[in-house]
Amino acid sequence: MLKKERAVGEKNDVVIRVVIYVILALLAISIIVPVAWVFMASVKENREFYGNPFTLPEGFHFQNFVDAWTKARMGDYFMTSVMITALSLAILLVVALPAAYVLSRYNFVGRKVLNGGFMAGLFINVNYIVVPIFLMFVAGDRLLNQWFGKTFFLNNPFVVSLVLASTTLPFTIYLLSSYLATLPKDYEEAAYVDGAGYFTTMVRIILPMAKPSIITVILFEFLAYWNEYIISMTMLTDPSGPRTLPVGLLNLMKAQNAKAEYGQMYAGLVLVMIPTLLLYICVQKKLTEGMTVGGLKG
Repeated sequence: MLKKERAVGEKNDVVIRVVIYVILALLAISIIVPVAWVFMASVKENREFYGNPFTLPEGFHFQNFVDAWTKARMGDYFMTSVMITALSLAILLVVALPAAYVLSRYNFVGRKVLNGGFMAGLFINVNYIVVPIFLMFVAGDRLLNQWFGKTFFLNNPFVVSLVLASTTLPFTIYLLSSYLATLPKDYEEAAYVDGAGYFTTMVRIILPMAKPSIITVILFEFLAYWNEYIISMTMLTDPSGPRTLPVGLLNLMKAQNAKAEYGQMYAGLVLVMIPTLLLYICVQKKLTEGMTVGGLKG
């Protein structure tokens, strides 16, 4: 009787595993096939798109990337996106790491108020407040233009980076403080006994232990900054000025509606995807290790 029940249980486990594997395989196919199709389309000549779009390319037409980089200004957009993303990450980490450390490791007057304010920020979608931000920047530039004859807030990559970092600050502090709160205080106490100050303890003791959560933040926010469209389109209004890749890619797609240069368009899509794929390949091992491990073992 027990053998029959055990056999039935093992059979059910096999069926469940097969169903799970089939679902995962279908999900993987639904992701891999479009990505592979974009890469293949980026090296096709324009005439190949008028036949069967799912056929393999006859050759590798890398001129599409050259044209997208130069003629469509994707090179300029790429460098602007790199600058804004790097600057946004730097601002975010400089502000979020000390804030998360203090909020998660110390008790002080006003701590609950600050925590509540940051947690409330999790429920505010930046798409709902981008218009008020834009109007404030327009008013600020109008005043600066009257006083000094110059503008500052609009068409300024630094201001875009500042807005992006500010909008992702609540989630970043929440994620980092949740991880830092799990680390025991033994290391800090030992550092204080050895004469280390608060800043030294944070930089040399606590933050290296929080590397998995920091890498997770960098990956998530890099993807958010790199693919961000609404703020960049709203704050960078000068057609001849700096533009990010998503905004430039949309302009390229609009231009291709008339010219029908599909190879350039898909080459532009590949230029947007490559940095995110490379970053994930570099950090995917760090993302899966040590996320639930505390500071002390054994």
